[in-house]
Amino acid sequence: MATNKHAQIRYNVLDKCFSNPGRSYILSDLLDECNNAILEFDPKTDGIRKRQLQEDIRFMKSDQGWRIELNEELKIGRKKVYRYLDSKFSITNQPINEDDANQLKVAIFSLSRLQNQWADELSVRLREKFKMVEDPRKIIEFEENEFLTGKEYITVLYNAISYKKVLNITYQSFKSDGPIKFILHPYYLKQYNNRWFLFGKDEKFTTLTNLALDRIEKIEELDIEYLETEIDFEEYFEDVVGVTVPSSKLGKVILKVSLNSIDYIDTKPIHGSQKIKEQNENFAIVELNVIPNYELESQLLSFGDNIEVVRPLSLRIRIRERVNDLIKKYDN
Repeated sequence: MATNKHAQIRYNVLDKCFSNPGRSYILSDLLDECNNAILEFDPKTDGIRKRQLQEDIRFMKSDQGWRIELNEELKIGRKKVYRYLDSKFSITNQPINEDDANQLKVAIFSLSRLQNQWADELSVRLREKFKMVEDPRKIIEFEENEFLTGKEYITVLYNAISYKKVLNITYQSFKSDGPIKFILHPYYLKQYNNRWFLFGKDEKFTTLTNLALDRIEKIEELDIEYLETEIDFEEYFEDVVGVTVPSSKLGKVILKVSLNSIDYIDTKPIHGSQKIKEQNENFAIVELNVIPNYELESQLLSFGDNIEVVRPLSLRIRIRERVNDLIKKYDN
């Protein structure tokens, strides 16, 4: 797209002229209309010449522009008249292009996690973002980390998954001294705890590979055959909290929850399978049907002494070990 000064003004003027059936515009008329609009916006400008106008029209016809179609048969004498072939066409009512559509799909995918409230929150977010609220004060804040890296890869990865492209990903793990290369067949993007994760297949490993987007350094597309997957990822993550799916079996986790936290846990469940089995004046017994993993441990620990793991014994021991390690750090 042409990026020179006042380009968008000229495109809008040309669009109005091309779609006006009540007047016949030849090239000199279009030049006058464009320059009048530019001068109204910027009195100090010298306007444009015919060559720039012709370049603008070529751009509007191109794949990089709006692919406009002009009626090539209209003339006044020997001079060509510029008018859309379809009188109802306008660049302002064109459908969004494929890249825009994919970015919108990513946004909708994220917003869909809000379930029934997503439309309301989107409306509020747009009003705040585009200053549609008359009150000049900032009256709402969303939990976002503007400094989080990796978000710039979301659209690239979404497109790669959609179009089944294999990727060469340079990745810097927290645990490795230098960057690692993955030849990845990407399948799924998932957000958890304000971080994005990519799941795919690297043929060097038998299991799925899970990469955090904020640790990706470089992505290159490869021209090799894409390996399909039959995994239903909604089902794949159904039995865990977070993004880690251990090889251990699904089972019941029984928690003893203080009354200080039961209302919070009831309104914001730890997992979709959560059920309150019993409750008395001192505590509640909560049951989860999950595969224990690191994310579940961390979430349980975040409640401090308001939650006690009753069973399974393996999870109870693991929580105790982490608590003891924490005590040792503070004892020192």
